[in-house]
Amino acid sequence: MKILVSGGAGYIGSHLVRELSTQQDYEIIVLDNLSKGHIKSIPNGIKFEKADVRDKKALERIFSEYKPDVVMHFCASISVEESVADPLEYYENNVVGTIYLLQAMKKHNVKYFIFSSSAAIFGNAKKVPITDNMRPDPINPYADTKAVVEKLLAWSENAYGLKYICLRYFNACGAHESGEIGEDHDPETHLIPLILQVALGQRDSISIFGDDYETKDGTCVRDYIHVTDLATAHIKALEYLIRENKSQSFNLGSGEGYTVKEIINAARNVTSHPIQAVVEARRIGDPAVLIAESTRAEQILGWKRKYNTIEDIVASAWKYHKSHINGYNDH
Repeated sequence: MKILVSGGAGYIGSHLVRELSTQQDYEIIVLDNLSKGHIKSIPNGIKFEKADVRDKKALERIFSEYKPDVVMHFCASISVEESVADPLEYYENNVVGTIYLLQAMKKHNVKYFIFSSSAAIFGNAKKVPITDNMRPDPINPYADTKAVVEKLLAWSENAYGLKYICLRYFNACGAHESGEIGEDHDPETHLIPLILQVALGQRDSISIFGDDYETKDGTCVRDYIHVTDLATAHIKALEYLIRENKSQSFNLGSGEGYTVKEIINAARNVTSHPIQAVVEARRIGDPAVLIAESTRAEQILGWKRKYNTIEDIVASAWKYHKSHINGYNDH
């Protein structure tokens, strides 16, 4: 089976490619414009195309040449703050880019699509943990682009017979157990790598954006899912989609959340570094609590998480960052 992984050189995409590459049943083609991804994250022997999903000519060539059976789509811009500052750029990349990808699939009769969505589509959920059937209520442009694509997929199934799975998660974190690949964004916006930069002496302190939320210690609560567990969920979703030929949406979470202060304390324990924290003003568009319930994914897909404690997750990230002080060092 030929799988086109758009955004396969990015953080989550590269971990999916790494897991897929250990199995015999798949031929993998990675499509990435390398604006955020890293060529060094792709295993040797994997076919790679440097291209942008907004480039229709490149998509036509790639689909004609490789004739994929499935598209797994990861190449979205992901910063909430950035999306609030520049929503047009976010809709162009996240929505228009996906439309061009779906148009290429339609033309080349590719029927299976797995979408990297986000629990952020639920916004300030009235009830947590958030269940799969709750109504989306995005509160920032990034989250809305994900919600728009989910609607687009449903309409595309109705019109063209596309079969899809949307996988919604929030805080992907951690690194591959080998320590060879991990998280390297420029600029870095995710909490765990920013905290670990303090432990590595690359920054003086970690910012806590708001400590007056209605949570147990006043800081935001998030659901942290190890990136390899997310990769495994995507493979389970692929197997389900081929077997059942049925569209689905699943939340991927642990059913429990951690506050920002709890993550910082876990990093202090793992790294044995004091890690200074500084409280700053809230960021626009940050919900107080976001925990994604994943019972249906466990029951229907047979998905099981390997990393169940925040210390294990932080330890895996620490293994990567210690051996990659400057990330992939390719910028």
